[in-house]
Amino acid sequence: MLRTLQAFAVLVVVAASACSGGSDTATEGRPVIVTTVAPITSIVSSVVGDRATVTGIVPEGSDSHTFEPKPSAAEVLSKADVVYMNGLQLEEPTKKLAQANLADGAEVVELGTQAIPESEYLYDFSFPRSGGKPNPHLWTDPPLAKRYAEIVKDDVSKRDPKNADYYDTNYQRFAAQVDELDAAMRTSFKTIPNRRLLTYHDAYAYFAKTYDWKVVGAIQVSDFEDPTPKEVASLVGQVKREKVPAIFGSEVFPSPVLKQIGREADVRYVDVLRDDDLPGEPGEPEHSWMGLMRFDFITMTEALDGDATALKAVAVGDGVEDKADYPQ
Repeated sequence: MLRTLQAFAVLVVVAASACSGGSDTATEGRPVIVTTVAPITSIVSSVVGDRATVTGIVPEGSDSHTFEPKPSAAEVLSKADVVYMNGLQLEEPTKKLAQANLADGAEVVELGTQAIPESEYLYDFSFPRSGGKPNPHLWTDPPLAKRYAEIVKDDVSKRDPKNADYYDTNYQRFAAQVDELDAAMRTSFKTIPNRRLLTYHDAYAYFAKTYDWKVVGAIQVSDFEDPTPKEVASLVGQVKREKVPAIFGSEVFPSPVLKQIGREADVRYVDVLRDDDLPGEPGEPEHSWMGLMRFDFITMTEALDGDATALKAVAVGDGVEDKADYPQ
């Protein structure tokens, strides 16, 4: 229902602009931006602030790998100046719909595809090389999330040069916060005796490479079905061998299988990692990429017997009011 109302709201704006002589009047000349998953929407909003309209189209808590946009999303996409998405084959149905409906001169910008070269793509549990799709979850690695913000800053500044200084100021503020988070992560992670990670959703490969963790497995296999009994038994054995004190489920993807592995391996099962679902409510400081990272990394650190004091000291508000539209 909410997505229907949001689509209707967009149509009202479009109709008003047609009556008043064009979309620039309705949006006061601001760039019209469409985004996909909530973490990317938040990063984009941190850069553009109130100088652009930002509309996400993937509801929070959805599986972004399998999400199929409703036909009504075509109208939203048709009014965009630019669509910022992750790329690396994450949002293929949304990308196809965008390409079929974008206005002349509008573009799709794939942040992940621009952030790293193909030679740095990672293939692993849910994303085997044989499947041809790399792990797309770059934004859980803070330095790469900062790169996303830089790409947005550079791109939107070309589209709206009169506000380039504003976008750069916001980017610099966001980058400084990411650096603060990075330092706190490294401090807290040093206190973890065994940085081994088993999750349901395979979202931490790039993070693990940057911060010297080992991802021992992911439950969600490449076809996004539950693992076979043989695969479950193998994971139970691996958890025991690796002496992992806790394994991690997801609020977005509840997994009885992961609970079973925790029980059979006699380790803690922590089921509150949030994946693409930002904490808090839209408009609250916690409802942000920064809030999401802080929450998940505190959760990991404490569950693995580390000290998260440094992470808890990281502020989540960046001083830029988030006016983006997040579908729920």
